[in-house]
Amino acid sequence: MNKKCIGMLAAIVACTNVVAQEKEADIQHLDEVVVSDSRFELKRENSGKTVVKITAEEIKRSQGKTVAEIINSKSGFAIAGSNGREGTVLGVYARGGRGRQVLVLVDGVRVSDPSSVNQEYDLRMLSTANIESIEIIKGAASTLYGTNAATAVINITTKKSSENKIAGNFQSSVGTNQTAKDQNYNIGDFANSAAINGTLDKFSYNVGFSNRYSEGLSALVTPENEEDIFSSYSTNVKLGYAFSDRFNVGVFGNHTKTRGEYDEAFGMFDAPYEYISEQKRAGLSAEYKYNNGSLVLNSGYSEYDSDIKDGFPTIYNGKNTVVDLYNKYSFNDKLYTILGLNYIHDETKYAAVQDFDIIDPYLNLVYVSSFGLNLNTGVRANNHSEYGSHFVYNVNPSFTFHNANGYVKLMGSYATSYITPSLNQLFGNFGANPELEPEENRTIEGGFEYAVDKDLRFSALYFNRKEKNFVYYGSTGYLNAENTIDAKGVELELSWTPMTQLNLGANYTFTEREGDNAIRLPKQKANAYVGYDFSQRTHANVSYALTGTRTDTDFGSFPFTDVELETYGLLDFYISHQVIENKLTFFLNASNLLNEEYTELLGFTTKGRNLRVGLTINL
Repeated sequence: MNKKCIGMLAAIVACTNVVAQEKEADIQHLDEVVVSDSRFELKRENSGKTVVKITAEEIKRSQGKTVAEIINSKSGFAIAGSNGREGTVLGVYARGGRGRQVLVLVDGVRVSDPSSVNQEYDLRMLSTANIESIEIIKGAASTLYGTNAATAVINITTKKSSENKIAGNFQSSVGTNQTAKDQNYNIGDFANSAAINGTLDKFSYNVGFSNRYSEGLSALVTPENEEDIFSSYSTNVKLGYAFSDRFNVGVFGNHTKTRGEYDEAFGMFDAPYEYISEQKRAGLSAEYKYNNGSLVLNSGYSEYDSDIKDGFPTIYNGKNTVVDLYNKYSFNDKLYTILGLNYIHDETKYAAVQDFDIIDPYLNLVYVSSFGLNLNTGVRANNHSEYGSHFVYNVNPSFTFHNANGYVKLMGSYATSYITPSLNQLFGNFGANPELEPEENRTIEGGFEYAVDKDLRFSALYFNRKEKNFVYYGSTGYLNAENTIDAKGVELELSWTPMTQLNLGANYTFTEREGDNAIRLPKQKANAYVGYDFSQRTHANVSYALTGTRTDTDFGSFPFTDVELETYGLLDFYISHQVIENKLTFFLNASNLLNEEYTELLGFTTKGRNLRVGLTINL
C-alpha cells in the first residue's frame, strides 16, 4: 500500500477522534410502514408481500456506491456487472427472472426505454445523490403496476425539498480504480453532486446536479488492457405548489447523459468502441385529498437517444408517455380500495416509426381484519393495441398472530403477469419477429415473518414461477420458447439490533431456473453486514457478499460454449464521521478489502481492492 493510500486512511482515522455529540439513526430497523405493495401506508405486519425498504440513512451510508451496487446486496437480486468497471452493461435479474420482468418507477412514474432490446431501464441513468429512498416489492405485482412487473418492482423516491427557505447539500469523493493484479492506487474515479432546495410558503423547489467520471480500467480482460473511460452527468429539477391542504401539484424535469468506451465481446479483443446515451424526462403529478380518500395523478414523458459506435453503428431513438390516474379510498381502517386507469405509449424509429398503446383499468382491494387476517387482491385488464385484451389478477392473503413482544405472520400469494414483446423484438434492426406472442407468468409464494418489537426480524419465503412463451434470441432471430421456464427458490432475511449501537443483518437466496441455460444467475447468493456506532458521530460497518457458481457464455470461442464460473466473496468496509454536527461529514469506503481476484462476467474486467474518500456538506 503506497503513500497515497496511507495518507487517505490517516485523514479519515484522525477525524474519528473528535468528541461525539449527536446520535445517528441505525442503518436498518424494523420498518413500521410499507407503501409500495398497496399504495397505502400500512403497518408492515399487515402487508402480505415481501417488501424491502432501503432508507435514506442506508443510502447516506452507501456513499460512493451506485444504485445497482446497493440493490445487489438485497435478497433475490443478482445484478450482473455491478462489481465490474464503471459503465459495464447491467443485467438486472430478480428471483431467477430477466431484466424486462423488473419494473422501475421513479416518483410513481414508470421508466422504460422503448428503443432498448428488452425494453429495460438502464440503472446507470440513476444518480444515488438524488435518491431519498427505495422500496422494492418482490414477486409479481402486475395487477397494481402493470406490464413488466413480473418478478419485482423497484420504486424509487427522489429527495424532497427542505422545509427551510433554502438548504444545500454538496457531496464529493475520489477513489482508486484498479484490478486485483494491478494495485497501483492511482486516483481514477470521481463523483460530485450539488443540490439547492427549500420551501417558500406554498412553493417548494429542488434543483440538483451530479456527475461521475471513471478511468484506468479496460472493459475486457485482454493482453493490451487499454483503458476505457466512462462519464455521466445528470440534472434534476422538481417544483411543487400546495394550493391548499387538500390540493397540490408538482412538476419535474431530468436530463441525464452517459458516455462509455467498450471493447468487442464477440471474440474478446480491445476495440475503439463507444456509446452515448441521453435521457430527457419531464412530468406532472397532482393529488386532491377528500374525506377518506384522494385522487392521484402521476404522468411523465421521456425521450431516449442512444448512439452506438461499434462494428455495426446504430442510432436508437425512443419516446415514452405514461399517465397513471387512480382514486384511493378507505371505507374505514379495515378496507382500502384503489380504482385506476393506466396509459402507456411507446414509440421507436427503425426503418419506419413503430409504436403501441396500452390502456389498463385496474382495481385493488386491501382488507385488514381485527382478528389477524389480511387480504390484498386485485385485477387488471391489459388492453394492447397489437394484442388485444388480457386479464391479470392476484390473491395475497396473510395472517398475523400477535404476542406480547411482536408477531408471527404467515404469507401466501398467487399472481399472474403478462408481458408483451418489445418494439425492438417485433420491428428492430436485428432478428425482429412481428409474429411473437406475449409472455405469460404465474407466480406462487408462501412463507412467514417473525418480529420482536424493533430489535429482531426474520423471514423465510418460497417462490415458484412458470413462464410461457418466453422470448429468446435464436438462430433466426427472436422466437417464443416452446417449453415452459420454471424458476423457484427460497429467500431468508434476518435483521437484528442486539444493542443500541450494534446492528446486524443477513440474507440468503437459493434460485433454480429450468428450461434454458440460465446464464449469469447464481444458484446461491448471500449477504451479511455488521454496523456499529463507535460514538454519536462515528459509524462503521462491514459487509460481505457471497456469489455462488453460475454459468456464462464464452463469446470468444466458436461455436459458443457455456462455462461455469467459480464462487467468490467480497468484503467491504465503510466508516463515516461528523466533523461538524449535521454540517460536515467525512467518509471512507473500502471495497473488496481482501483483494480477491474473481470473474463476475466471463472476459470482463472486475475490480480488486479499491478505496474511496469523500465528504458531505449540508447548509
